Amino acid sequence: MDSHVNAPSGVRRGFLTRSRAAVSLLFLMNGFVVGCWAPKIPDFAERLGLSKFELGLMIIVFGVGSLVMMPIAGAQIARHGSRVVVRATAVCVLPLLLALTLAPNVITGAIALFLFGGFIGAMDVAMNANAVSVEQSMRRAIMSSCHAFWSLGGLIGSGLGGIVIAKLGILGHAQLATVLAAIFLALAWPMILADPPHPDAKKEKTRLPMVPLPWLLGLMALFSMVPEGAVLDWGALYLRQEMNASVALSGLGFAAFSATMAIMRFAGDLVRDRLGGVKTLRVCTLFAIAGMLLASFAPDAEIAILGFALCGIGISNMVPIAFSAAGNIPGLKPGIGISVVTTMGYSGMLVAPSVIGFVAEHVGFAVVFMALPVLLLVVLLFSKLAHYADGVSGGGH
Repeated sequence: MDSHVNAPSGVRRGFLTRSRAAVSLLFLMNGFVVGCWAPKIPDFAERLGLSKFELGLMIIVFGVGSLVMMPIAGAQIARHGSRVVVRATAVCVLPLLLALTLAPNVITGAIALFLFGGFIGAMDVAMNANAVSVEQSMRRAIMSSCHAFWSLGGLIGSGLGGIVIAKLGILGHAQLATVLAAIFLALAWPMILADPPHPDAKKEKTRLPMVPLPWLLGLMALFSMVPEGAVLDWGALYLRQEMNASVALSGLGFAAFSATMAIMRFAGDLVRDRLGGVKTLRVCTLFAIAGMLLASFAPDAEIAILGFALCGIGISNMVPIAFSAAGNIPGLKPGIGISVVTTMGYSGMLVAPSVIGFVAEHVGFAVVFMALPVLLLVVLLFSKLAHYADGVSGGGH
């Protein structure tokens, strides 16, 4: 049994424990639910009579919900431990696909979407905090593979969504997705690692950290996630409009990026155990810079796709390392550090796509992709901070 954080200091636990399986299932569930939402968006917009602009505002409501709830989740994790919070938020997530499917008007749709974004974001903070506790108990890096399970869940949810909707209808799809998500949670539930706070921690007033370290790590996460969002949201349009790629070929940019990212996230923990957080982050950042520059200067679509594949290799493990480091800041509760980093990181994913689209409309996507490595150079500049992630894995130096 490994339901509590009780591993002797410096002793590395086995490769697969019950608590690792549990937190992996939580990431899989969260990604699956988000993936299931993607194919429902056209029906959501049509049913509520939303224009493209109005749908854009609705999607911002999802992001605002996440940004509101993430810091609250961090405070509650500090008071009660991540197991309590991840269980509560996961239960709250379960009915929300059905709520979005059944929302009869714009007001109820906006409320459902705010709650959906809020509890997905809050669960995100809690499961990342729990993953840090599992890393500490195992003395082994697991964060990258956890994020790989999130990517896998998203791929399953979005990939099967259209097929299931065609077979069962929009309500049948929501019902099946809810049942499957509940099964993932039920399997994880008894195995989730308990990380109760110090008895005195409940009496402390939780506040935003006044030390610079979590904010610097948050900046690293932000500058890592903006390029990720740029490739995911605009890569296909860049290939189609500026590289004159066919519809089929332009879709391969996203596929290549996603495939290398998923593969490297599953391999990332072993790499970090071997090289340590600092060296792994530096190598990944250099891959991401090289890939982004190759995509921006590419003479044709095929070379640009290769550039996106290199970006996927690089970006894959940058955010997981930042999250691990945030959860191991000396003198700061893991939930607080992780809530700061996740909120800053995901705020970039919320704001960056519209900014990039506005800039690209005037100067083109190639120039945007050419400029994004400047953000990655900042990550490289602060890469020494990744050594805090080594405290959990005992990795190399």
